[in-house]
Amino acid sequence: MVYEKICEIVSETTGKDVSEISMETNFKDFDIDSLDLFQIINDVEDHYDIRIEDIENFTTVGEFVKYVEAQVK
Repeated sequence: MVYEKICEIVSETTGKDVSEISMETNFKDFDIDSLDLFQIINDVEDHYDIRIEDIENFTTVGEFVKYVEAQVK
């Protein structure tokens, strides 16, 4: 469920199709700038009512999903 929502948010921000996003997808593959990344983080924080710090520590969508899942439990 977290994975699907994050894929949806990433898709809306990057313009990539959800089918192009997997747990192994590297954020660098999106060719996004810092404003796009900020938007993704902001949308996830708003949706789950959490605070995300150190986004630089996440290389893949899967790492980000696992972090968010741990925060929402």
